[in-house]
Amino acid sequence: MGKKLYVGNLSYSATEQSLVDTFSQYGTVESAKIITDRETGRSKGFAFVEMSSDAEAQAAISKLNGTQNEGRAITVNEAKPQAPREGGGGRGGGFGGGRGNRY
Repeated sequence: MGKKLYVGNLSYSATEQSLVDTFSQYGTVESAKIITDRETGRSKGFAFVEMSSDAEAQAAISKLNGTQNEGRAITVNEAKPQAPREGGGGRGGGFGGGRGNRY
């Protein structure tokens, strides 16, 4: 099982292939995924890169965190597990309960 890394402050023109090229200097890249806006398809400026081992991930963090990538100082650290989402799409409002109640 590889180690997933968070990569922040990416240039909006960065590509998944450019991430693979950058991170592969420090080990085998299992996957690279730039997070995009669901509606516009534009990059949100961050990505997740999965390295094949903890040692490779630590090497990438120590060598790349704070370095310049396409004119921006990128943040590279261990990705945190995704928190569960709160209350998606629940029923709203308190109206509509008057069945059978007559005045």
